[in-house]
Amino acid sequence: MEVTWWGHATCTVEDSGVRVLTDPLFTRRLAHLRRRRGALPPPEAALADLVLVSHLHADHLHLPSLARLAPGTRLVVPRGASRTVPGLRRLAGLRITEVGAGDEVRAGPVVVRAVPAAHDGRRLPVGPHRSPALGYVVRGAARTYFAGDTGLFDGMAAAVGEVDVALLPVGGWGPFLGHGHLDARRAAQALAALAPRAAVPVHYGTYWPVGMDAVRPHEFHAPGGEFARLAARLAPDVAVHPLGHGESLRPGAAR
Repeated sequence: MEVTWWGHATCTVEDSGVRVLTDPLFTRRLAHLRRRRGALPPPEAALADLVLVSHLHADHLHLPSLARLAPGTRLVVPRGASRTVPGLRRLAGLRITEVGAGDEVRAGPVVVRAVPAAHDGRRLPVGPHRSPALGYVVRGAARTYFAGDTGLFDGMAAAVGEVDVALLPVGGWGPFLGHGHLDARRAAQALAALAPRAAVPVHYGTYWPVGMDAVRPHEFHAPGGEFARLAARLAPDVAVHPLGHGESLRPGAAR
């Protein structure tokens, strides 16, 4: 089993010969955001057997990035996404499956289960509350939790279940995190509750608003390391691996 972090919330989880891609974002610029760190993912990053979208925000459901997927790729999105984002129906050749928390999708020997997330899942700025924000547990040789965007919520560990690897958001794309997000401290608290064998911090240090490079720059650079520091105190039995953009990890081999 291998995890590659491409930046932001975009990861590839390779397990039992199946490639699972999360929240693909393959662009230098998105509205007021620009990619400040890490090269754009290479073309092979778009190769996947299964693609998971956690919620409808444009930095997680990015139509131009999804258009780079090969025809026949199965795309898993929150229930109601196709109605809320009509552009999804124009992505020729993709097999779209809508899911809610508790639903499962199979790709060969791998089973993906959708789990709840505490986050505003609307298509902003004006989208209706039709689609839930979700996380996913990828179960093959290992059990990998991709949290998407979420805050802490009661029953989080019970909803996610036992996992081996946790891909947790620890920051954002601006100097202030709103409701429904994990910062480094809250992510470490979530890690203590989930108790996986290994964790990778994601959703930080990639995109930042244009013209705001000097505004609270530590919120861009520091969350990964801060998460590792806090996790060492709150969840000392978990191996935390901050990755560089495009870097891969085999968590079993790293223990």
